[in-house]
Amino acid sequence: MFLTRSEYDRGVNTFSPEGRLFQVEYAIEAIKLGSTAIGICTSEGVVLAVEKRITSPLMEPTTIEKIVEVDKHIGGERLNLYSRTMIDRARVECQNHWFIYNEKMSVESVAQAVSNLAIQFGDSDDDGALCRPFGVAILFAGCDEKGPQLFHMDPSGTFVQFEAKAIGSGSEGAQQSLQEVYHKSMKLKEALNSVLSILKQVMEEKLSSTNVEVMTMTPERKFHMFTKEEVEEVIKDIA
Repeated sequence: MFLTRSEYDRGVNTFSPEGRLFQVEYAIEAIKLGSTAIGICTSEGVVLAVEKRITSPLMEPTTIEKIVEVDKHIGGERLNLYSRTMIDRARVECQNHWFIYNEKMSVESVAQAVSNLAIQFGDSDDDGALCRPFGVAILFAGCDEKGPQLFHMDPSGTFVQFEAKAIGSGSEGAQQSLQEVYHKSMKLKEALNSVLSILKQVMEEKLSSTNVEVMTMTPERKFHMFTKEEVEEVIKDIA
């Protein structure tokens, strides 16, 4: 006789009769409650835009960081505090790779290194094993020898390369819009306008330089976080 669902979801390594890991599914559902983040990769570079939720007029918006620099050639977005552990691991891996091999770490290798941390919930024999999956999804945007790249990592420890990807509470509608507007010959400026236009559609509040962060990653300029003035200028363009 099969156990109930509540009994199968007590252990991170316990499969249900349908072959499901409920703890991983719960973590994926938790991501859908977070801020919306959108990324587009073009031949000229990568664009990331993330919603910042200002829950009180007394909050200082500048202290809410959603997009962070991993290395000069790699940036990432974080939807909650759990992802700080992931970003710290990515930074350490980049520095270690530089010290040992005297070269910059590839974007794919960084995504794989962080995924190895995320999947440790399955290592029951490891002393440092996690008691449950991280409720974290991360978009890594970077430029290396292969050019501009965008990787998505989810709580299962799976990382996949995307041309355009949306995560968070508005991800379903945003992903559908990305499929409609994205094309292979898209330029960085067009991608920037598209990202903010889609974010404007799925956000509950009015788009402004206060509640959104924007970053571009290009081979020439590397990691560039937009100032409030630059964000306002782009918002005027899409208006």
